[in-house]
Amino acid sequence: MDPVSADEQVYQQIHLDVARNATDDFNPFHDADKWHRIHQNPFGGPIVLGFQMECLAEYRVTRHRALDSTDDDPPAAFRNYQFTFAGVLRTDEPFRMEIKPTKRTSTPDGGWTRSNRVVVRKADGLVLIGQIRDSDRPLALPDITPPAVPHTALSELADRSPVPDGHWFHKRKFMTNSNAKNLLSGSLARQADYFDELEDRVNYPDMFPTAMISCALLERTHAAGHDFYANPMVYTTHHFSVDQRLARRLRSADALHLLVSNPQVVAGNGGGLGNTGIEQQRHTCLGLLENGGILFRGEVMLAPLNAILGSGE
Repeated sequence: MDPVSADEQVYQQIHLDVARNATDDFNPFHDADKWHRIHQNPFGGPIVLGFQMECLAEYRVTRHRALDSTDDDPPAAFRNYQFTFAGVLRTDEPFRMEIKPTKRTSTPDGGWTRSNRVVVRKADGLVLIGQIRDSDRPLALPDITPPAVPHTALSELADRSPVPDGHWFHKRKFMTNSNAKNLLSGSLARQADYFDELEDRVNYPDMFPTAMISCALLERTHAAGHDFYANPMVYTTHHFSVDQRLARRLRSADALHLLVSNPQVVAGNGGGLGNTGIEQQRHTCLGLLENGGILFRGEVMLAPLNAILGSGE
């Protein structure tokens, strides 16, 4: 299959299991034995991970850019991922991922972006829409300030615990080549483009550390006593900026400190699953390296499933 084509593909349950095991995502929406225990679950089976589709999108755009790059293209300091979930994709459900032509723009202040629109469709409609944009500066939360924790103390923060300022929850993870390979394979991407021991290739995809956000959010919510079966939540949007200089230097056993904020309730804006205008929860997310460097920054929006179902009545 042409890696940048829009040919039909299918995720099977084994792909979901590999991807969620690689990122420690224990959301019952993806579990073959637990999805039916979710109250009023309308999806009829396990659904594909959002970050799993985004990992495939990263791979497809990277391959596309390799085919249409020019000598005038500057190296990206940041790659920005902005997606809206228009629907869900079930196991064994054929889909097409379309990568639109690259657009290059300049800004009056000397900045630039290089972007590709991404669309995922299935037989009865849209699943995912968004853009992957390279830029000279972060486009998601460019002015965010990490909590006042000295980088020398990051390693001393307890795993799965609130940060002392009370606003953030801390989850510690570590880079592992095998898990990154598994996420790529589970996402239907070619792992050899990123890892090859015989060619000394080690290149962690952006979506591997970023996908750990789901684990951090789930653990934060679980620690707060949330019932995932009675009150399920689903992603409606993702927006992340990944520092390419730091991402390309990641190696096995590097520590990643995931910080997710307390939820902020925001009024509906007509986006997300079913084009709903319901209230949603916004979480600010940071991925910090051991030296305090910001590997990624961004935010996710979630909505209660029962609110989405109610909006369609």
